[in-house]
Amino acid sequence: MNECCQVHWSKTAENDLIAIIQFIGNTSPQAAVDTFSKLKDKTADLVLFPERGRIVPELLAHGIGHYRELIIPPWRVIYRFSGDAVYVLAVIDSRRNVEDVLLDRLIRTNNESPLP
Repeated sequence: MNECCQVHWSKTAENDLIAIIQFIGNTSPQAAVDTFSKLKDKTADLVLFPERGRIVPELLAHGIGHYRELIIPPWRVIYRFSGDAVYVLAVIDSRRNVEDVLLDRLIRTNNESPLP
């Protein structure tokens, strides 16, 4: 099988992954290592099949259909692919409401950005 693209992690997704691993590592360092490996391995597979993830249903309900996700229980890895690249944008706990998480991030980003 040929690779079609490269996988790039956004700073937000990297921060999500770090927070997840640190949280899990507080109680079980081995579980943190296992979780890290599982998430990185599954997302690395996107170089072969970038369209394999489903379109994020909560976003599709708002007419946004270019974001996909991999379900790696209990995580949802949200990504987008374009041309020869896959961009991992977020890693969210599937037990949380995705719309709430994204809205919270949007609000925080807007509050941190200086107005012109």
